[in-house]
Amino acid sequence: MAIATATAAGLVLVPAGAAMAAPASQGCDNRTNNTYDKLLGCVTVDGVLEHEQALQAIADANGGTRAAGTEGYTQSVEYVVDTLEAAGWSVELDEFDFTFVPPPVLEQLTPVMAEYDSGTFTGTGYGEVTGNVIPVDIVLAPPRDPVTSGCEAADFAGIDWSGTNDIALIQRGTCEFGVKAINAQTAGAEAVIIFNQGNTELRSGLVTGTLFGINQTPLSIPVVGASFADGAALAQAGSTAHIVVDSPESRPQVNVIAELPGTNDDNVVMAGAHLDSVLAGPGINDNGSGSSALLEIAQQISKLKPENTIRFAWWGAEESGLLGSRAYVADQVAAGTLDEVALYLNFDMVASPNYIFMVYDGDESGWPAPVVVPEGSVQIEDLFESYYTWAGVPYDDAEFSGRSDYQAFIQNGIPAGGLFTGAEVPKTEEQAAIWGGTAGAQYDPCYHLACDDIDNLALDALDVNSDAIAAAVLTYAYSTETVNGVVGKKVPGNFAFPAPAGPEGTVNLPGGGGLAPDHGHGHDDAD
Repeated sequence: MAIATATAAGLVLVPAGAAMAAPASQGCDNRTNNTYDKLLGCVTVDGVLEHEQALQAIADANGGTRAAGTEGYTQSVEYVVDTLEAAGWSVELDEFDFTFVPPPVLEQLTPVMAEYDSGTFTGTGYGEVTGNVIPVDIVLAPPRDPVTSGCEAADFAGIDWSGTNDIALIQRGTCEFGVKAINAQTAGAEAVIIFNQGNTELRSGLVTGTLFGINQTPLSIPVVGASFADGAALAQAGSTAHIVVDSPESRPQVNVIAELPGTNDDNVVMAGAHLDSVLAGPGINDNGSGSSALLEIAQQISKLKPENTIRFAWWGAEESGLLGSRAYVADQVAAGTLDEVALYLNFDMVASPNYIFMVYDGDESGWPAPVVVPEGSVQIEDLFESYYTWAGVPYDDAEFSGRSDYQAFIQNGIPAGGLFTGAEVPKTEEQAAIWGGTAGAQYDPCYHLACDDIDNLALDALDVNSDAIAAAVLTYAYSTETVNGVVGKKVPGNFAFPAPAGPEGTVNLPGGGGLAPDHGHGHDDAD
């Protein structure tokens, strides 16, 4: 795969992360930032970090999360709205349907007291059970393969299930999750814990999935998942546990949509970032980074009189399956107004601690896209590559996978692009040689974890990418001619970005795209 480096002859480059000469703060507050020099001087990493700190404080006050359906998300929305309205933007809340699934509780009470990470299975029953943990044909000693725990009704024979609070402890392996759970329910268990097999590293962590397959009927008892290590702890003699699986609730959520009107209000430049976190953590990189960068840019262009209308979006429930952006696009299609959108820019994780700089691969030069990439997306990719070339920053392609909020836009023919610094994929030796950091470690070691907090940011990457986003927004605020042919105006001033540096060397990049393949869709659905 081609790696571009800013080595083109004759270019005068600044170090990675450096900005144009920064004016006094008061100057930024009282002027129109209508040139690249002005805007890039006023968009600062300190300004972005102020918003990140505010989101962290919101998470801290709400159980460590800002997930959709929680008070942490509601307060995040309020913060974004207040910030935008204070800057003079027109703001609307775009409501969409959302079903909140409360996180389950899995606690061991004896012989040790511990609270374990858990998750529910699609098709579970609901309720609260405190009782004895009864292992069912489990295999704790290596090699733990094969494991047939719970696959046959005979596995439950000879065990007393006559109590009112019996919890079946079942190990992953051989047959579908639903078969195991139905057998436990039929035997008389009041709850089920399915823990991972433990025969490989990939089959050792927390396991969840679906109980549907051969089984087509929802269970009447709660079924939760556990890691192999936690399952082994629960298998101790005399173990008792407490399980809670609450039923889902309808909790409509909102996207925040903000607009700065342009002369041409039929040619809308959109940029977006998802505002929600996962339940497990505060989401300060994923995606406080993209959300905060857009907020800082919104403040700094608030006095702009753009040629094209600028519309920013902070999406809800991205972590639950891109729900907010999908609902928004569906509504625009139904209203016949989506064709007013000239292009969409997406920013999801732009400050990963072990980062590489990536641009969505619109021309599919590095990754064949599993989706149709609309015309005009290549030109958006070129613009970001030109910025990185100017800044002296090596860059590469991110798969245009459709795994973030741009999905609904490209599926409906809207040109799109964006930036990404990596998620759960490990950095290669070749990448570490180019960008620094730690080979073998994930781009974001705290991806979807509680440690995705204010200390989980690469501020140098955040600095570079905030300016890159600002430059793209300003460019398209004046003209989208390169993307959709609509003639606009030149950005004031004499500044021009160079052509992309071009390929130099190859690196085989694993993964790519904004989200893990199973992001928002659970885990394995069967053994």
